[in-house]
Amino acid sequence: MAEKVTILIDGTVHEVECGTTVAAAVLNAGRSLFRRSVTGAGRGPLCGMGICYECRVEIDGVLHSRSCLVPCRSGMEVRTDG
Repeated sequence: MAEKVTILIDGTVHEVECGTTVAAAVLNAGRSLFRRSVTGAGRGPLCGMGICYECRVEIDGVLHSRSCLVPCRSGMEVRTDG
């Protein structure tokens, strides 16, 4: 049985398996809008390996974190623009 961690996504508590990326956790929480472009268009993960920067969110107060590269840890706070 995989260890679980609890994180906050836009103020809602979610339990995910340890080692899950923040991008996967946000998608599994039912959110497809991670951020908005300068023109207001919705953006979300595209490449899944940190090259495209489309999956940027705020993680523990750090803006523009690439969520596909960050593993979830207990108590983490994630904010999207959705």
